[in-house]
Amino acid sequence: MHLMNCFNKLERINWLAPLVSRITLGVVFIQAGWGKLGNLDRVIEYFQSLGIPASHIQAPMVAGFELVCGALVLAGFATRIVAVPLMIIMAVAIRMVHWEGFLEFTDIFEVPDYLYMLLLFWLFVQGAGKASFDYLVRLRKSRA
Repeated sequence: MHLMNCFNKLERINWLAPLVSRITLGVVFIQAGWGKLGNLDRVIEYFQSLGIPASHIQAPMVAGFELVCGALVLAGFATRIVAVPLMIIMAVAIRMVHWEGFLEFTDIFEVPDYLYMLLLFWLFVQGAGKASFDYLVRLRKSRA
């Protein structure tokens, strides 16, 4: 009975997990995007070394998506929508950067990009939570 009371009390703070996830992901992607934009020539060269086609287009595009989508995830605005391009970027990063180094399937669980993708997928399914602009918009629409 006591354990059930603890679980019931956790319901009061169920807004905290998506908030912490969004803060973490938002900061990571904002920093990554800003860093890429600040060193665009080197990022283009790196993308070329990976064999990514049209690196001169892809590099600034990825940097821009990371920066803008990261800021939106942080704010919890259009979270489900902006999670999609970030998941795609992480999937490409896993394939292009890490894939050859995997000796067995479980190696993927040690790659931060996979963990970011997993958190993004959770936010895509779960939503941004109560401490977000998405929640405020949904609340406002339900009152209208």
